[in-house]
Amino acid sequence: MKKIDQFILKSFLGPFILTFLIVTFALLLQFLWLYIDELVGKGLGFGVIAEFLGWGAATLIPLALPLATLFASIMTMGGFGENSELLALKAAGISLQRILAPLIVLSFIISIGAFFASNNLIPVAYNKIYALRDDIGKTKEEIRIPTGMFYDGIDGYVIRINQRDKKTGNIYGVMVYDHTSQTGNNLTVADSGSIKLTADKANLIFTLYSGYSYQEPFHFRGDTSYTMQKIGFDKQDLIISLKDYAFKRSDASRFSKEIMSQNIKQLSYLKDSLDSAYTIIKSRQLQDLIMAGGFSVPTQFDLSKTKKFKGEFNADSLLKFKNLYDEQIVLEGALSASLEATTILDNYQFDEYRYSHPLRKVQVERFRKFTLSFACFIFFFIGAPLGAIIRKGGLGTPVVISMFFFIIYWVIDISGKKLANDGVISPAIGTFISTFVLLPMGAYLTWKSTQDSSLFNAEIYKNLFKRIIRLNFKKENYGET
Repeated sequence: MKKIDQFILKSFLGPFILTFLIVTFALLLQFLWLYIDELVGKGLGFGVIAEFLGWGAATLIPLALPLATLFASIMTMGGFGENSELLALKAAGISLQRILAPLIVLSFIISIGAFFASNNLIPVAYNKIYALRDDIGKTKEEIRIPTGMFYDGIDGYVIRINQRDKKTGNIYGVMVYDHTSQTGNNLTVADSGSIKLTADKANLIFTLYSGYSYQEPFHFRGDTSYTMQKIGFDKQDLIISLKDYAFKRSDASRFSKEIMSQNIKQLSYLKDSLDSAYTIIKSRQLQDLIMAGGFSVPTQFDLSKTKKFKGEFNADSLLKFKNLYDEQIVLEGALSASLEATTILDNYQFDEYRYSHPLRKVQVERFRKFTLSFACFIFFFIGAPLGAIIRKGGLGTPVVISMFFFIIYWVIDISGKKLANDGVISPAIGTFISTFVLLPMGAYLTWKSTQDSSLFNAEIYKNLFKRIIRLNFKKENYGET
């Protein structure tokens, strides 16, 4: 590898890694804000939260990687132009195509890596995210018993604490109502005590001092011949079992059948299964509709298969009846068959959504495994020519221009996906429509950059605007004279 290639690649890799991390961090903040309510108050450890955010960051690669490629390519080529390095390379007889050659190879490698990330990493990330969200959702909020009020946050118990010493953690004026026993209700009252949670968060231990336990034995309704048991104590440990208050992991493979959790091979298998089921359903629907329309078998539509019929068929003879009674019978039968067929068609909407909608989503996700690679490659051919034309580096002008093109891509991509899922357009068109829009832009900008175009030179547009104003002024003066 030549030194010039090493210099160009190093100039690109630095901004690429930096912008990728910055964009991922910015998107991760939005991801955290979206799920913050599910994480707070559950007593989750740092490791669980870090794992959740880590897999969440992996799901943001389809947004972060194309944007980082666009940023880095504009900043690299724009920096070359701003520092006159691009001019020096051209003066040395090196064409723009030769300057872009190592970056094209690198962007191609990034596109290949993007495909493997989309096909292998992102499905695993979604599977982990689904499992963690479900496990976190089953975890109850962390126990925080307030003072001066009855607390019913623990299933089967109502607790009241009058005071709490913030320094020692001791509690005073404790009342614990136990409603878990099937034999009756129990009440424990103590002057003071302390609370301790076991290491595995499976039990809550009350160590109580100087109190009484009131136990109500089981009795039949209306039976008043029972006594209340009152037991005094100097010290007593009251253990309350906590269920689902500690975070517990479950089998993550239960979400492996989700569409976002599958790779191309799994999606292809699922598509074939849905295709077969959908074909069978459509065949059954057609037969039921024909039967509801008054035909006993589907072949009654084809008169050539009817052996009893010979000669020409006169359709007008169907509307001739011997009397009004026969006409009434036939019309009532036709009306009944039409209503039955209409009801069947209405019911078919549920089957259509049940099979066709998942099938479209599977097809869309299969195609989207490739869109990330195409987006990275096309964004390079938009960003690099733009940087060579505007000749501005840093995080100023390149960021503004990059965000403009990325918003166009993102809006078109999201809209195309939604239209494809709804069946308005085909999955292939809905998935690659953003590519179809950006590809001509990249080709045009690349051609302009090779021609040393001043497409984004502000002075040219200022001079053009001044010329237009001067021309209009002359026309006005000429018209007055």
